[in-house]
Amino acid sequence: MRLVNDQVTVRVPATSANLGPGYDSYGLALSMYNEVSMRATTGSTRVQVRGVGAGELPDGEDNLIVRALRAGLDYLDVSQVGVDMVTTNRIPQGAGLGSSAAAIVAGLSIARGLVGPEAMPDQTVFQLATELEGHPDNVAPAVFGGATFAWITTEAPKSNGTAEQVARVVRVEPPETIKPTVLVPPYSLATREAREALPRTVAHPDAAFNVGRAGLLALVMAGAADTRYLFEATADKLHQDARAECMPASHALVTFLREQGLPAVISGAGPTVLILGELSAQQQEDAAASGWRVHRLDVCNQGTSIEARRKS
Repeated sequence: MRLVNDQVTVRVPATSANLGPGYDSYGLALSMYNEVSMRATTGSTRVQVRGVGAGELPDGEDNLIVRALRAGLDYLDVSQVGVDMVTTNRIPQGAGLGSSAAAIVAGLSIARGLVGPEAMPDQTVFQLATELEGHPDNVAPAVFGGATFAWITTEAPKSNGTAEQVARVVRVEPPETIKPTVLVPPYSLATREAREALPRTVAHPDAAFNVGRAGLLALVMAGAADTRYLFEATADKLHQDARAECMPASHALVTFLREQGLPAVISGAGPTVLILGELSAQQQEDAAASGWRVHRLDVCNQGTSIEARRKS
């Protein structure tokens, strides 16, 4: 296989995982984007980071986008190239809005753009991104857009006796009346730290509670149940309380907002708070006065977009 383009620009949405009860499975694409432009060269790798992470993120081969691009080209059995890249980041780092998933999907999508979309369909990008990220909840909405319900299944062993871990996804477009709001605090939290806070076992009643709420949330997101059930559908007993000590301000804010009847949850591993609805002007002012950045967003139904061309 060979390169058919040498200039690629991709736009990848922010994502929110879990959505309350759908731990490590549910995800939502949001209208906040990182944009990456890459030109294939014969020289060394150079990454210019603008916006979030400027002066902090790696500017060479260690950059996660470049690493994912390399993995994509290896998968396609294409010779590696020099990289001249500019990335404009708007997705906060370490905030629970899928910044690492966005970087991985961006790199793989650039590889796809260099060789043509038929060589790497959406499912392949999703599979490779899941393998690189380790779980599918954020990469699924980043690739496909909308609301996604993703999981990993083990296929039957092949003739050589090895079983394959395959990422699967169901995608829906949520009702247009769902207008997400995210509240980003003035601090970050490593996903690893948030995961380490989780208990190794959960109580059967709590598991049963989440199964019921997750099922209800899937129906609401698919438009098969009324959005008035969003508050109940976003309730969780598996992971958010267990992470309270890691992000006390975020947990307290979720508790406060839910006491006001709002469907608020921790976004992914946190510490961002996601509300599947709009805040009043006063609530927005109060949050901003407390140091939270308020973003009124839409659901991104497109997922990652790719523009590729050959320099004339």
